[in-house]
Amino acid sequence: MKIKLIPFLLTVCLVLPVLRGQDESLTGDDIILRVNEVFNPQTAYSKARMTIVTTSGDQRTFVSESWSQNKGEKNLVRYLEPSRVRGQAILMLNHADDIWAFFPRTQRVRKLASHAKKQKMQGSDFSYEDMGSGDAFIEDYTALRLEDMTVEGFDCFTLELTRKPESDIAYSKLVIQVIKENFFPVAIDYYDDKDPKRLLKKLLQSDIRDVDGLPTAFKMVMSNLNDNTQSEMEFLEVRYNLPLEDSMFTERALKK
Repeated sequence: MKIKLIPFLLTVCLVLPVLRGQDESLTGDDIILRVNEVFNPQTAYSKARMTIVTTSGDQRTFVSESWSQNKGEKNLVRYLEPSRVRGQAILMLNHADDIWAFFPRTQRVRKLASHAKKQKMQGSDFSYEDMGSGDAFIEDYTALRLEDMTVEGFDCFTLELTRKPESDIAYSKLVIQVIKENFFPVAIDYYDDKDPKRLLKKLLQSDIRDVDGLPTAFKMVMSNLNDNTQSEMEFLEVRYNLPLEDSMFTERALKK
C-alpha cells in the first residue's frame, strides 16, 4: 500500500501548484464571466418562502412561484400566500427595466414607473432590480480582483465591481465573494448609489446544493443596514433549463 501511495502523492504535489497557478492567473473579468454563467441559466423555475423582519421586529411571510427565461432577461413572479396577496403577479422584462403588476381584486394590470426597479419588492429588502438584473454583473460594472478570502468556510475570490459611468444601476459598487470551487457568489455587499464608501445591504447565500448541474443556494438572507431590516428567502423547489413558452411572459398572460 505504501508503494502505491507514492505516485498518488507525487501527482497531488504536482497538480496543486498548477491549480493554484490557474487561480492566480484569473482576472476579475475572467471570474465574473464564470459567475454570470452560473447565476443565469437559460430558464429557471422556483418556489420560495420569503420572511421579512421589519424594524419593529414583526415578521411577514410570502410564498411565491417564479419563472425566468433568456438568462434572466424575462421574469415572472406569482404569489400564493398569504391570502391578501394570492393571485398577485409581477412581470419583469428587459432585466427589470419594464415592470407590470397584476392585482386580482381589480383584475387590472398596471405598468410601473421606470424608477420602480430600484424599489422594494413586496416591502422586502430585495429590489426588483436585485431579482431581475440578469447580465448586470458584466454589462453594468467593471470588475477588479482583490485579495482572496475565506468566507463561510469557503476559499473565495474577492471581486470589486464598480458601476460604469453610462449605467443607471442602483448601486455604485458591489463587493462579491466567489467560491473558487464552483464560481458561486456566496456573499455580496451593495454600496450606496451616490457614496461608494457607504455599505447599504449585505446578501449571504447558504445551503448550497447541486441542482441540474448548477450550484444553487436554498437560503438567501438580505440584510439592510440602512433600515435595520432583514429578508430571508428559502427555496422549496428549484429547476433549471426547463421548456417555457414565450407567451408566459406577456402582459396578457398576467391575468391567467
